[in-house]
Amino acid sequence: MLSCTEPRRPFTLSSPACEEFAGPPWGARGRFYDLSWAISGRRSSGSHFLSLRFRICRATEPVCRGGPCSPPAPQSRPRPPRASCAGSALRPGPGGSMGRARDVGWVAAGLVLGAGACYCIYRLMRGQRRGDRGRRLRPSRSADLTDGSCDDVLNAEQLQKLLYLLESTEDPVIIEKALVTLGNNAAFSANQAIIRELGGIPIVGNMINSHNHSIKEKALNALNNLSVNVENQSKIKIYMNQVCEDVFSDPLNSAVQLAGLRLLTNMTVTNDYQHMLNSYLTDLFHVLLIGNGSTKVQVLKLLVNLSENPAMAEGILSVQMDSSFLSLYNSHTAKEILLQALTLFQNINNCLKMDGHLSSQTTFTNGSLFFLFYGEECAQKMRALVNHHDADVREKVVIMKC
Repeated sequence: MLSCTEPRRPFTLSSPACEEFAGPPWGARGRFYDLSWAISGRRSSGSHFLSLRFRICRATEPVCRGGPCSPPAPQSRPRPPRASCAGSALRPGPGGSMGRARDVGWVAAGLVLGAGACYCIYRLMRGQRRGDRGRRLRPSRSADLTDGSCDDVLNAEQLQKLLYLLESTEDPVIIEKALVTLGNNAAFSANQAIIRELGGIPIVGNMINSHNHSIKEKALNALNNLSVNVENQSKIKIYMNQVCEDVFSDPLNSAVQLAGLRLLTNMTVTNDYQHMLNSYLTDLFHVLLIGNGSTKVQVLKLLVNLSENPAMAEGILSVQMDSSFLSLYNSHTAKEILLQALTLFQNINNCLKMDGHLSSQTTFTNGSLFFLFYGEECAQKMRALVNHHDADVREKVVIMKC
C-alpha cells in the first residue's frame, strides 16, 4: 500500500444515520496495514472488520454498498382510480348510480389495501429494528462503557471516562473489557485523534506490561488501531522495543505474538521507525520458519514493508538463513504465503537494482539470505513456478523475471 502520509480513503456515508469508517490508509508500494476488531470477546482480522461497513446504517436507511447512501427509488404501486370530490359528495361516474357504486367500491378497496400494506410495513420495520439492534452503529447512551459492543461509538466525554476507568481500576475483567471497547472505537479516524489528545496512548501503552496475557493482547490490539494515525505513531514508537521483546519471547503462534506482529506491521508502513527492527531481523526470520500459517503470513507482511526500504535491504540479505527457507517457494505452498514470499524477493531485487548492489556480493557471507536468493536452487524454484496452477502466482513470477 502507499505511504500513510497520503490522503486517506475513508468509507463515508452521506446519510445522517450512518457513521464514517476510516479504513486502513494505503501504504507505499504495497505495504500493509492491519486493523483489529473484537466482537463478542473474540478477535477478528481486518477483513472481518471491513465487512462490518456494509451493516452500519440504521434499519430504516438504505444499505450502503461501498458508496454514499441514497434514498431508495420510489416503487410504483398500482392504485385504484381516485374518485373526484366536490365538497363532501362523490361525483357520479359516467354510468350514473352504477358508476358511483363502482367508485365507492374502489375507494373502499384502496383504503383496505392501503391499511393492510401500512400494517405489514410497520410490523416488518419493527421486526428489523429489533433484529438489527445489536448491529447498528450509533452513539452509546449506555452507562456501561465496558460492554465492548461493536455498535457503541463513544464520544469524547465517554472516551475520557473510559480512560479514567482504565487508570483507576485494578479489576482485570473491567480492564480487559475497557480495552476492547477502546480498541473498537480506535478503529475510527476521529477517535484516533481524540484518544491521543486525551492522553490515552500512554495509558494503553502501559497495559502491554501486564502479566495477564489477555490484557496484553487487548492493549496491543488497541495500539494497533491507534497506530493507523500517523501522528499517533510518534507516541507509540517508544513501545516498539517492548513489543519486539514480547513477540519473540511469548509462546509461538500465541494471540499476543500475532497482536504484536500486527502492531509492528502498522508501524513499518513508513520508513520512519523501520531501523528500530534492525536487531530483530534474525528473530523475525526464525519465527517465519517455525510459525504456523497465520504467523507466517503476518511475519511476511512485516518483512515486505521492511524490504521496500533500500536502507533495510542489506540487513535483510545479511541474515544467516537455513536452506529450509526456500521451501516457501514450493509449488504446494499456500497461495497467500507464496505470494507474500515472492513479493519479498521482488522488493529485494528492486532495491539491489536501484542502488547497484548486485556487484557487491563479497559483503554477504555464505549461508546468508543473499546466497539463498541468488543461488541455483532458488532459480530452479522460480522456473518451476512459471507453470504454477494459480494465475496470480504465474503473473508475479513473470513480472519478477522482467
